[in-house]
Amino acid sequence: MSKLAIIKTGGKQYKVTEGQTIKIEKLEGKPSSEVIFSEVFLVAEGDNVQVGTPAVVGAQVKGELIDTKKGKKVIVFRYKPKKRERKKKGHRQTHTSVKITEIKG
Repeated sequence: MSKLAIIKTGGKQYKVTEGQTIKIEKLEGKPSSEVIFSEVFLVAEGDNVQVGTPAVVGAQVKGELIDTKKGKKVIVFRYKPKKRERKKKGHRQTHTSVKITEIKG
């Protein structure tokens, strides 16, 4: 039975398992370096479930940075009808791919 955890990074929460690759907000670091997530809200292995208040004490999730890339371009277009006001902007969010290697709980 594989372990399951809920972690928080970049202001968002992610449900992860060992061996899974996730795409999260940009993290600093070089590819193949190790990253540790210490804000773990839930750790589960089979019927054994630990829920934190708010975080599980002593739990951590280790991962390996794979790469950092920019996502698809999002077009932001605002206008006011009948006023000839228009503003067009583009934005590309940077994401980091992380492979989850170990869940300790």
